[in-house]
Amino acid sequence: MSKTYYCEINLHLVWHAKESYPLLSETIEPLAHAAIRRRLVEMPGVMVHEIGGTETHIHMAISIPPTVTISDLVGRVKGGSSHDVNERIARRDKVLQWQTGYGVVSFGTGDLPWVVNYIREQREHHARATAQERLERFTNDQP
Repeated sequence: MSKTYYCEINLHLVWHAKESYPLLSETIEPLAHAAIRRRLVEMPGVMVHEIGGTETHIHMAISIPPTVTISDLVGRVKGGSSHDVNERIARRDKVLQWQTGYGVVSFGTGDLPWVVNYIREQREHHARATAQERLERFTNDQP
């Protein structure tokens, strides 16, 4: 397919570990981030700006072309990354599972540095209770 478009589709994505358990330990987190990054860059036109989070959830800032469907991207990355981590650890039990649902917020290119910084400072934001509610939501059920 020829690239017959111009786009700036920037997304902030968030999703939680199953039951919001602290599954992203010091051992699992780098493996999960690497698997997520690998899955994203394998998708044509997807650019990864930042991946971060805490023990219970993942945040990422990405740009996508208009040929990518968000729900397809999330499904492939969530399923693939947990599979990759569980295969790498080579245990019978699943060490990484994702909770159903995700949050996505679009943002302008001018806000990219702010969003990247927000993701990099996730642990500090949660420790100081300065997390941005809009960027933390992953379902409509949340207050």
